[in-house]
Amino acid sequence: MSAVSAAPLAVLAFRQPALLAGYGEAEWNLLLRQCASANLQPRLYYLLRERGELERVPAPARRHLEWSRTVAERHSQAVRWEVAQIRHALAGLDTPLILLKGAAYALAGLPPASGRLFSDIDLLLPKDKLDDAEMALMLHGWASTHLDEYDQRYYRQWMHELPPMEHVKRRTAIDVHHAILPQTAPVHPDPVRLRAAAQELPGHPGLLILAPPDLVLHSATHLFFDGELEHGLRDLVDLDGLLRHYGAEPGFWPALQERAAQLQLQRPLFYALRYSAQLLHTPLPPAALAAAEPGRPGALLLRLMDALYGRALLPAHASCDDAFTPAARFLLYIRANWLRMPPLLLARHLFHKAFLSPKDKDQAAQP
Repeated sequence: MSAVSAAPLAVLAFRQPALLAGYGEAEWNLLLRQCASANLQPRLYYLLRERGELERVPAPARRHLEWSRTVAERHSQAVRWEVAQIRHALAGLDTPLILLKGAAYALAGLPPASGRLFSDIDLLLPKDKLDDAEMALMLHGWASTHLDEYDQRYYRQWMHELPPMEHVKRRTAIDVHHAILPQTAPVHPDPVRLRAAAQELPGHPGLLILAPPDLVLHSATHLFFDGELEHGLRDLVDLDGLLRHYGAEPGFWPALQERAAQLQLQRPLFYALRYSAQLLHTPLPPAALAAAEPGRPGALLLRLMDALYGRALLPAHASCDDAFTPAARFLLYIRANWLRMPPLLLARHLFHKAFLSPKDKDQAAQP
């Protein structure tokens, strides 16, 4: 199926869920495979349940969806437990813990939480608290997963987070951020502004999430500054859920436009609104279009980005690819690295990862 001439079933399912009732077993088989590649199977279950249409799904597909719901519920329970353990470990830090992305959606009960699968838990802390946070987490069983000397320097000097950590017993992962973009990126959303506007989670003293405009902007930034787009459609569905949820609130769209300007995030906001509307038909009022306009790129660049994201945001499944999909994904991967580092640093980093890091790992593996 061409990525540009016809929408894959996984896109149609979230764009026009009324079509699901007419699918036969062959369509459901392909739909489930596409959704699995995008980490969207559990979300599809909840979409059908909300519409009261589970009983209309062919029995084999329904059993598969029920299984995916069980997995998602286990993920939801696990993330709540893990947040409680992190909160206990960092109790002496004397600073609020700001949850990001999936964990924030789950504990706040936001629409993207339904059926969301988790690979890690993301936190935002002040930069001057990172050393204390790392020590406290280590004392409670978390350890760095990137022990290579170069990787340690890469994260601590240039990136916006500690090296990723994993619990030695539970194998759960945590990323502790001090900003939402690397220090070497060309734009620098002020983390002080993000923390100042964060809102406490009811019933969870000391736990916060970003303010509604910042939630949207962080989701957009994560998607459109990242080069790993295998789950790009899942992230776009997250954005669609946030925009539908908050978009009806009075004053949201002007606040989003103002906030994007303050945080230098007008370009990712433009792409977020454009591609959620194009792929998922997210309803955008005139105020939303006005919010997006300051981030619009030039006409030639926009045509290129439409061609790239029109392919790369589809599920990473053979039925969704055309002849140009691999090139589109590769070019967006290069773009993401280009946005994260200046040219000389990027060249040095890529050279080290391509030639020196494998050699170091081989030497470390020798007796």
